[in-house]
Amino acid sequence: MYRYDAHDQQLVNERVAQFRDQVRRRLSGEISENEFKPLRLQNGLYMQLHAYMLRVAIPYGLLSTAQLRALALIARRYDRGYAHWSTRQNVQYNWPKLEDVPDILAELAAVEMHAIQTSGNCIRNTTADHLAGVARDELEDPRPYCEIIRQWSTFHPEFAFLPRKFKIAVTGSSSDRAAVRVHDIGLRIVEDPDGPGARGFEILVGGGLGRTPRIARRVRDFLPRRHLLSYLEAILRVYNQYGRRDNKYKARIKILVDALGVDEFRRQVEEEWEHIRDSALELTDEELARVSGFFASPAYEALESSDAMIQGWALGSDRAFGRWVAANTRLHKQPGYSVVMISCKARGKAPGDITADQMDGVAEIADAHGFGQVVVTHEQNLVLPDIKSSELHAVWRKLEALELAEPNVGRATDIIACPGLDYCNLANARSIPVAQEISESIDDYDYLHDLGELTLNISGCINACGHHHVGNIGILGIDKQGEEFYQLMLGGDAGEDAALGKIVGPAFQRDAIAGAVRTVLDLYLARRESADERFVDYYRRVGAKPFKELLYARS
Repeated sequence: MYRYDAHDQQLVNERVAQFRDQVRRRLSGEISENEFKPLRLQNGLYMQLHAYMLRVAIPYGLLSTAQLRALALIARRYDRGYAHWSTRQNVQYNWPKLEDVPDILAELAAVEMHAIQTSGNCIRNTTADHLAGVARDELEDPRPYCEIIRQWSTFHPEFAFLPRKFKIAVTGSSSDRAAVRVHDIGLRIVEDPDGPGARGFEILVGGGLGRTPRIARRVRDFLPRRHLLSYLEAILRVYNQYGRRDNKYKARIKILVDALGVDEFRRQVEEEWEHIRDSALELTDEELARVSGFFASPAYEALESSDAMIQGWALGSDRAFGRWVAANTRLHKQPGYSVVMISCKARGKAPGDITADQMDGVAEIADAHGFGQVVVTHEQNLVLPDIKSSELHAVWRKLEALELAEPNVGRATDIIACPGLDYCNLANARSIPVAQEISESIDDYDYLHDLGELTLNISGCINACGHHHVGNIGILGIDKQGEEFYQLMLGGDAGEDAALGKIVGPAFQRDAIAGAVRTVLDLYLARRESADERFVDYYRRVGAKPFKELLYARS
């Protein structure tokens, strides 16, 4: 993984010292809350419903075990003993005291971490496929490009105050696990159609969720990789110049692409790019090799393939272990190794939360059975990327002891949920209790696994922090005259066939939404053509009509 050099460390240390003085002046009354707000936001500090929330950057989701232990210590020392994984592969603390935040940032800096550009109208944390570096279908590891984008975008003077926040995602695989089509910019590593062996990027622009959800449009089929930064800069310049600043609800780049049309937007970007394409922004082979060196594969042992053994476990007589193997492990590019997915969605728990003790426990497992690295997913789970398949049973037992062995990754109870009205002052309705009720209502593991691959996402307001638009089943909390209601959407997908879900009908009251979800699941299970027909495929085949008829049938 990338390691700070002296310049990185100095930059982060100086930001900590600067913010320490800003906090001192706020606490003494020298500056008002209005004056302090832009300063704290530049350091990832939000004011939520009940307390401050600190969002810490985890570039492309990659953590060392030393960093994970530091996060655990911070949760124990400065918060309430837990933290929360976000959908940008970051981590959030919900209860820090303002006077403690400079100390937290100092402890983060000591392990090469920070909270810079995790909020505000700037380029946020660049996200990547959580299987980067180990996926079998990977054309090229996207993480070096994410790191290059991070270095280019951090404190970029032109893009510190954009019309609105800006998000970039990169994937190097044929399967889109990074949701690139619902980002302001999505980058897919592809082969050059005119030059076998050469690689570059397919450029997607204008995706996003929130009040006006959009699937990104393709603006370039192929961009040579040496032009990555100059082309990104051209896109940002066009957006910075023409993006709306008079209305924050119409300020995202997706609105600009809509207003101009994708062809005119592309023309303006290409025109701007002509001025800078051959500038110092060119990404040289030497620089790419330097950064890629931080992401070299670890020292794998030469082992035989374990695919047959893993399949045998998944279908074997030990049903508990078999369910976990089937749901929570993925094939690894290296023979004899597996990828372990750690669910942070245990039944009855708040989705995405993890305790300090659990973080320490995961770090111990990663050191004992892996190469000392852990990855945060945008689905609010964790990944142990390099586990010998022969040690999967031992890892499962240790995760069980930590209450982190729920066998549901990619299943209906692997719910993405925003904090909702329990924490967020923007929310209209609660998300966490609804997620817990749905999870608890699916109390049969055989039923859960019969449902197969299925995504279920919940947001407590239209800002869509829970990505409800792209859940196969999406739930949006709304306010109706002071009461919490929930709209039900079906057919969303964040992958390579990205689609926005459609509202089925009138919203459900709080006490009815979990039952409505169960009705949808039961109908699908009873009427699908085969066990191989995924929920989203079934929905695309039959549409909303059968669901609507059953959900709103009058007795």
